[in-house]
Amino acid sequence: MSKEHQIQTETVRLWDPLLRVFHWALAFCVIATFLLGKFGPDAMTLHFYLGYAIIGLLVFRIVWGFVGSRTARFSHFLFGPRKTLAYIATMPKRRPSFWPGHNPVGALSVFALIGVLALQAGTGLFIDADDFINTGPFADTISYENAREAAKLHYKLSFVVLGLTLVHLGAILFYRFWKSENLVKPMITGMKEVAKDHPDT
Repeated sequence: MSKEHQIQTETVRLWDPLLRVFHWALAFCVIATFLLGKFGPDAMTLHFYLGYAIIGLLVFRIVWGFVGSRTARFSHFLFGPRKTLAYIATMPKRRPSFWPGHNPVGALSVFALIGVLALQAGTGLFIDADDFINTGPFADTISYENAREAAKLHYKLSFVVLGLTLVHLGAILFYRFWKSENLVKPMITGMKEVAKDHPDT
């Protein structure tokens, strides 16, 4: 029990092993593809391979969002505006949330990342970089103009992904140092201290 706030808590297994592997694999692939895209060699072969890996990971996450463990399912962290706003109102308070899964704000970031990454990876399949080397596998299925537009959108979305990643890292630091809640350790061990009898457990 948390004596300071008189909240009954318990330590439970929150994140299943497959979800944890997905999380860290996706983090590695996203960071690596971004760095390769901005600072890598002219031949983007590895960038493309990591992009394919991201597509595979996203497919897994979407499937796992329906058939995976309870806290991994989308139905577990679909929140309406009222609950989301109520949670946002509690965020300035300097105490752990003990939330049993993705909280309403974290849930929004999950859906945003999945959507943006899917769009960026999808555009990567159709890009034509006009160098006869860095061309997506499906570039020849659309017009040259559309392939060029896909390349432009792919480039712009990389900065959206960067922004979402920085917000994600900022949220981790915010919870760690303002709310005294470690969000990294549960994604490594799977175990987290949560509130007992929480309506979302």
